[in-house]
Amino acid sequence: MEDELNGVVPCSSLAVESSIRVGTAGALWGLCLGPYNSRKNGLTGVAHAAFVARSVGKYGFQCGLVAGTFTLTHCGIQRYRKRNDWLNGLIAGAVAGAAIATKTRSWSQVVGMAALVSAFSAAAEYSRSL
Repeated sequence: MEDELNGVVPCSSLAVESSIRVGTAGALWGLCLGPYNSRKNGLTGVAHAAFVARSVGKYGFQCGLVAGTFTLTHCGIQRYRKRNDWLNGLIAGAVAGAAIATKTRSWSQVVGMAALVSAFSAAAEYSRSL
């Protein structure tokens, strides 16, 4: 079904949908991880609640941003090249991986993360086509 929609639905709509879906998963991850880290840091009361809320927002935003970046890049490259193959995932993974690591401001980490996410994305695209 996803392949049927790729030619009809605009890339921006696909990116928003994936950002919301994966961002929600990231928010749930923050909701699970936040209380653990808060207790580990010895926070209680309002400080505990604020830490958990920041954790939910942080993980939700980061996951949504990466998913949206990946989907928008993948869709745009697929429409530009007019092909649906593993190279689209490779390039989109590199862009999304670089987006993850730009916060570190270390070029070696940006390149490493881009290569890692790119390799996993290409492997997933290649295995889907088998």
